[in-house]
Amino acid sequence: MQFLRLPLKYRLLIPLIVVLLAVLIYPLIFSFWVSLHDYRLTALHEVQFVGLANYIGLSGKMSYWNALRNTLIFVFLAVGLQTIIGFGLALLLHRPSRFRNFFRAVLLTPMFITPIAVGLMFRFMLNLQVGVLPYLLDKVGVTIDWFSPRLALFSIILIDVWQWTPFMLLLLLAGLESLPVEPFEAARVDGASAWSTFWKVTLPLMRPVLIMALIIRMLDAFKVFEYIYAITQGGPGERTETILWHIYKVGFRFFRMSEAASMAYVLVLVTLVLVVALYYNMKRGEYRP
Repeated sequence: MQFLRLPLKYRLLIPLIVVLLAVLIYPLIFSFWVSLHDYRLTALHEVQFVGLANYIGLSGKMSYWNALRNTLIFVFLAVGLQTIIGFGLALLLHRPSRFRNFFRAVLLTPMFITPIAVGLMFRFMLNLQVGVLPYLLDKVGVTIDWFSPRLALFSIILIDVWQWTPFMLLLLLAGLESLPVEPFEAARVDGASAWSTFWKVTLPLMRPVLIMALIIRMLDAFKVFEYIYAITQGGPGERTETILWHIYKVGFRFFRMSEAASMAYVLVLVTLVLVVALYYNMKRGEYRP
């Protein structure tokens, strides 16, 4: 009966709070509890509290640091290329053109394909034995093993760039179309060149949009898993083993859930530091005199 006496606005919030507790808060609390214990799926009756031992033990695990390094390389290269290419395409599509809407629709198409399907598609397209691209390159005397130890991670980066550059294009094009026209008119009256207008007007005005696009895309890029699962399984060796794949392997293949949980929380910390740094960089730019 006490529930019925609550104001309507609080009663409407209760289902949302229950859902958040069930799907977000409880898993976070439980996974943190797991990271502080020796918790293995093969020995659930032997769970023991170990404190920060799982976190301290990560310092000596070279496979973990290799996965974290691969992830950082993937994130910075993939997101960087997506931002540069997406911004360039957004500038081109922002200009009046008869076929602008057609090119927009075509360029946005890869974003709507599920990542696992994209991974399987490129797995066969780039396969050295049966892939169509190696076959065409072989016709002109070029042989490239796209999933060799040297190129495998770079190939995964290019696949991600192909699929998610349209996302950056969409965000940055929306930002460009929302810019005020007065600063550009003033630059035109002052006789500013196209490059000068871009560098001194467009780029400063687009700074908040660029940083928010980077934050959103970086958060998603840190979770890369489908390409690794569908194409390389972390190989050859550990060349494409990203942190999320490593966590999956340790937790669900080796059943060391406590170690996997501690890795996941370190990943959360690294991601949080990068996001906060980008966010404060954006806020500082907004209030710069």
